[in-house]
Amino acid sequence: MWTSYFPNPGTSNFIHQTPAEPYLDGFVAALIGTGYRPGTIQRYLRSAAHLSYWQRGRGRSLADLEKADIDEFKEHLCACKCERFKRVNDYDLRGARAFLRHLHGASVIPAVEQVVTRSTMPPLFLQFCEWMRRHHGMRDTTLETYRRTIVDVLQTLGSNPRDFSIADLRAFVLDRASRHGRSQARVVITALRAFIRFLIAQGQCQVGLDVAIPTIGGWRLSALPRYLPAADVERVLGACDPATVTGARDRAILLLLARLGLRASDIYALRLGDIDWAEATVQVLGKSRRMVQLPLPQQVGDAIAHYLATARPVVKSDCLFLRVAAPVGPFVKNSSAVSDIVERAIHRAGVCAPTHGAHLLRHSAATALLADGASLESIAVLLRHRSLDTTAHYAKVDVKLLRELAQPWPEVSPC
Repeated sequence: MWTSYFPNPGTSNFIHQTPAEPYLDGFVAALIGTGYRPGTIQRYLRSAAHLSYWQRGRGRSLADLEKADIDEFKEHLCACKCERFKRVNDYDLRGARAFLRHLHGASVIPAVEQVVTRSTMPPLFLQFCEWMRRHHGMRDTTLETYRRTIVDVLQTLGSNPRDFSIADLRAFVLDRASRHGRSQARVVITALRAFIRFLIAQGQCQVGLDVAIPTIGGWRLSALPRYLPAADVERVLGACDPATVTGARDRAILLLLARLGLRASDIYALRLGDIDWAEATVQVLGKSRRMVQLPLPQQVGDAIAHYLATARPVVKSDCLFLRVAAPVGPFVKNSSAVSDIVERAIHRAGVCAPTHGAHLLRHSAATALLADGASLESIAVLLRHRSLDTTAHYAKVDVKLLRELAQPWPEVSPC
C-alpha cells in the first residue's frame, strides 16, 4: 500500500530497508482514515522512514522511541545530512509526531506517558478527582482547571491536610489571587473550597476550614447579559455557506447555540445517537452530567441532517461534529473550537458584537425568547438552569421598560 506513494523504485527500495517499513501500511490506513491527502501522506511516510533511519543510526530501536526523542529529531533536522532525506521542511517534524502517535496506538511502543503523568500527580488530588466524578458528576475539563490550584496548595502547605490552618489558607488565597484578575482569582477560590470540602468529608481536615476561605467581592446578577439582537443573529447564521463542508457543519452548530441555547461543552459532548429523529428531540448531557431531552426545531434538524448527509467525514467516531482539517476527528474538549466558529461567523457577517464566545448566542437565545413573550420558567427549562434566579438575569434586558419603572431619587432630576 505505502509503495504506491513512491513511484521512484530507488526511493521505495531505500524506505523498504528502514525499520519503519513493517508499520507503514498501517500508518497509511490511519492517515487515510483521518482525512489526510495523498501529498501529505507521502511526506509523512518519508518522515516516518527518516525518523526510523535516524533512530537506528543512534543504535536504538523504534520500540525505544519516546516523545523526548522527537525534540532531539527536531534538532537533527536543522543540520540533517542523511542519505535521501536532505529536503527537510515542517512536514518532517509533523510526520514524526504523527508516526509516534501511530506506534503508540499500534502498541509498538508501550503507552506509558499517561501512566507517568498520573503517577506524578499527588495521590490526594487523584482521590479528589475520583470523588468529584462519582458524587458530583464533575467533568475532566473542570478537574483539569482545578488541578493547578490544588497541586499548588499541596506543594505550598504540605501534603498532610491535618496541618492546614485558617491563617495558612487565607494567606495562600490572598497571595495567589493578587497575581491574577478577578475571574482567575475566583477559580482559585472555587477550586480550593471544593478541595477542602472533599477533605472534610473524608475526615482528613479540620471541620469548618472551608468557611475560612475568603471570597472575591461582587454582586450576583449585577451586570446586563451580553447578547445580539435577533436581526444580527440571523445575519451570523446566514454567514455560513451550507454548500461547503465547513459551512454545513458551522451552520448546524450555530443553530444549536442560537435556537436551543446550548453551551460549547454540549456541542463537544453530542453523539450521533443523541438525536431521536422520530420524536424530533435531542439528548443533551449538561453540567453535573444531567441528561435532558430538548425539542429539535425543524430548522435545526434540517441543518444537522444536511451536515450528516453531505459534509460529515466518514470516520470511526460517534461524535456528531468533527474537525474538517486533518487529522479528522472530534474536537478537543477543552479547546476554543466552538467559540472560534462563532467568532469567525460574526466577522464574516460584519456584526458588531459585545463578545465573541459561544455563550453570546446562548444569551441571545434567552433574550429573544423573553422578547417573544416566553415565561422565565420555560426559558429556565430550555437553558437547564437549576435556579430561576439565574434565568431572571435576562429579565433586565428591556432597559427601556426598566427606565420607566425606576423611580427618581428624591431631590434629583429624573434621567
